[in-house]
Amino acid sequence: MFASEGVRLSATVTEGPEPSESVVHQTQKEMGSEHMQIVMAIIKPFKLDEVRDALTGIGVQGLTVTEVKGYGRQKGHTEIYRGAEYAVSFLPKLKIEVAVASEAVDKVVEAIAAAAKTGQIGDGKIFVYQIEQAVRIRTGETDTDAL
Repeated sequence: MFASEGVRLSATVTEGPEPSESVVHQTQKEMGSEHMQIVMAIIKPFKLDEVRDALTGIGVQGLTVTEVKGYGRQKGHTEIYRGAEYAVSFLPKLKIEVAVASEAVDKVVEAIAAAAKTGQIGDGKIFVYQIEQAVRIRTGETDTDAL
């Protein structure tokens, strides 16, 4: 969905004064480097409604949910099916992705962590990473306006 490639810059070296900060800032904004981030959380499936309610309560307007499988310290478990024991190495989880302005990241992380916590092993993890550019396809709005 969102690539985390490095920003490619090209420059022409000429003699003369250094560019002002406002020019540099304007160039960065034009390149889509307004402060936006993705908060990605891996949670237990039965916690989805609580997490969604917590995010709605703090004003988050949209999120993406994907069914995933994985393991961490929990390392799966064994199940018995028709009398035979099977090792289940990959456990079902949900991946939630929320695109937010940087100012909202701490509130979003706190809301997800509080709502998803059971206190048991396998509660999940939360990751935060940068968004270089966002575009709302319908309107053409960009960056934080597109969130």
